Formats: sequence, structure tokens, C-alpha cells
Amino acid sequence: MAAAAAPDLKVSATADELLLAALQSGGDAKATGRFLMTFKEGATAAGVKSLQARKGLRLADARDFTAQSVDLAATGDADAVVFPEIGVALIGGAAAQEHSLTAAALAAEDGPAHSIDPEYFMFAADVNPADYLRGVMRTAEMIYADLGDHIAPRAEAEAAVAGVTWGLAACKVPASAFNGTGIKVCVLDTGFDLGHPEFAGRSFVTNTFVGQPVQDLHGHGTHTIGTSCGPSAPPGSVQRYGIAARSQIFVGKVLTNSGSGTQAQILAGMNWAIANKCAVISMSLRAAVPPQPSYTAAGNAALAAGCLIIAASGNDSARPGTIAPAGAPANSPSIVSVAAVDNALRIASFSNGGKVDIAGPGVNVFSSWPRPNLHNTISGTSMATPHVAGCAALWAQSNASLRGAALRAKLLATARHLPLPASDVGAGLVQAP
Repeated sequence: MAAAAAPDLKVSATADELLLAALQSGGDAKATGRFLMTFKEGATAAGVKSLQARKGLRLADARDFTAQSVDLAATGDADAVVFPEIGVALIGGAAAQEHSLTAAALAAEDGPAHSIDPEYFMFAADVNPADYLRGVMRTAEMIYADLGDHIAPRAEAEAAVAGVTWGLAACKVPASAFNGTGIKVCVLDTGFDLGHPEFAGRSFVTNTFVGQPVQDLHGHGTHTIGTSCGPSAPPGSVQRYGIAARSQIFVGKVLTNSGSGTQAQILAGMNWAIANKCAVISMSLRAAVPPQPSYTAAGNAALAAGCLIIAASGNDSARPGTIAPAGAPANSPSIVSVAAVDNALRIASFSNGGKVDIAGPGVNVFSSWPRPNLHNTISGTSMATPHVAGCAALWAQSNASLRGAALRAKLLATARHLPLPASDVGAGLVQAP
């Protein structure tokens, strides 16, 4: 464990600096060199005291920032940062080494800490066959299409509904009487094009956790916000692509304009969303790592606070030959894991499996995009996730008691059954109320 830590890996280091240090050290580039301490349930206050008691350890707290919008770059010389809503602390690499904050030492203490684990880099969980493994994906899709009838009964293609995307039609959004009014929806992604003309007059609460302006120069965040919270009647001949059109949008930039970030930046965003009582938290991002205690703690904290975290299972599969397991944070039991299906309601060739709770439309999804394009059509479990988040917002509006675990149960109970394994699509295709 100590070998992964480098003397200059403070909590305020940027993702680019951490990646460079990891590469120079010859270590696993997926790990940042910093560590995440997850406290036992109900032991956050005791955990903070235990860190404060360590002589020379400089501690920052998200509560020191307005609305807990902690900026890691603004924590200066802090050796550790506490995210109190979720019961997790980020520990700098040098501090972990100097203060013997290791798994073995914590186990011997039998104190308030549940675990201490390496921090990982995180990435946007989208797939665009035109840019990402083009040849491999196209070959896999053709093989899967040829064999699909032998793998599972093939569903009939969804009937087109005039003026809406196929995904909204499949989720029965046009027939819903709800629009997300009064519901806070937080999307943790690459930010948003705040000047997008089709969102004029909408209510936004924004914060960046990556040291870059919230303005989205990548596109991923603008696309996912468009599906989950976009307009119900875009101007001109543009088809409807948004679900919770009257929701209050919380934009948390946790991935840089290159589409990458660190686990602590994601956790800082989750902590912020929970502190602000966002009923729905949508995360189209992932890392191909096992379930992380910090994410599980965040998911449990969200449920206890009446919030629900929904995350993309990931796009590492090349079906039918390779089915990769769902990545983090979706693989945590307290977080809703989303798979992707196409417009014939077959599992997408790239969609990860295993720990999957529900499915959403994720192939050839039309939504908003930063100016000057305004719109784009892309694919991925990233695109399926905001379909689930948007429908969750409608369900939350439909009944004030549908919060946290109750909202999760309603999503799964009302999903449209699909003739596919639960390890691929969970309860089935998400449906609007």
C-alpha cells in the first residue's frame, strides 16, 4: 500500500497531476496514489475526531464550504478532507504514509473507520461506435444481431410516437401526467452548456469539483441532462428528448472536459447532492473496479436522506462473446445499476452485466449537445441512466412518499418485463408513471 503513495500527492492535487505521478511511479495508472477512509455507519463524528487527534494532520471539512460545495483545489495544504454526509474522508498519499493510515493499522485499532482503500480515476461511461473501438464494436453488433434470436426472444421494435425520441416512447413518457415539478435532480457529469437556448428560463444550481468552469466543453453532461431534464416541447421541428421538463436541475461538474476525474471528486459531488436533498442523483460514469466501500456508504447515506443514486453499469462488454461486470459505483448494492437496450428492446452489445437493477434506452439516443451543434445522437449506458433518472423524478413528483428506498422499489416494481436474464436487464425497462 505504501508503495502507491507519493510524497507530493496532497488532496488538492489535480487529476492530471495525479495521473502523471502515477505513470512516473510505474504504478497502476487507475489508482491516484491517495486513499479513501470510509467510516462505520453512525461513526462519522468519531472518525473526524480520530483524524483531528493525529498530531500534524491538517484536516478540511466539506461543511466549511457554502452548501458543502467543497473544491479540493481550494483546500490548500490540507492532508485530508471529510465528506460528512456520506461518512468518507480523502487522505493524501504522503499523509497516509506518515500517519500509518493503513488497512492493517486501522484493523488493529478497532476504531471508527470501516476501511481505507485506494482512490481510483473515474471516466464518463458513454460509447460512441464512431469513435470508440469502431471496428470491434461494429463486428460485435453484427454478430449479436445474427445470433440474437437464439439468445433470447426478440422483442418487437417500439412503435414510433410522433415528435418524441424512441427512448421516451419506450418508457411511456408522453402519456405521463407528470413533469418533475418540485423535484431536485442532480446530474454529476462533465457539466452543462448553460447557454443552451432550449433550456432558457430553467432553474439551475451549479458547482464544479474539478477546478474547471461548469460550462461543458465535452458534451457528455449536456446530453445526459437533456434526456433526464430536457424540454417537453423544443422549438421548431425538434423532437421531444427530455423527461422531467419542470424539475430543478443541479449540475455537478465531477468530470473534466476530457471526461475524466477522480473518485474523491465524484464523492464530493455526491456529498453535495445529498446535503442539498436532491431526490434523484444521476451518474453516467464508472471505473472498472470492484465495489467500493466509499460508494456503498454514499448510496446508503443517500437512501437514509431520502435521495436515490442511479448509475451506469458501464460499456466494457462486446456481446455475445464478452460480458463485463458492472463497474463502480453502479456495482455497489445501495446504488441503482442501469443497463442499456436498443429500440428492439435487446440488450446493447456494449452493456455490462451482473449486478444490474434496471434497463433504459441506450442505443442511438438523441438529446441536447453544447452549442453550436445543440443536439447529438450517441450510445451507451450513460444514455440509459438519465432515462431512469428522469422517470424517477416523475415518480417522485407523483407521490411525496416515494423517496429513497421507496422510490427505488417503485422503479423496479413498475419496470416493463423483458424476456432477458436479470443479470442483463434487472427488473426490465424503466417506465414513467
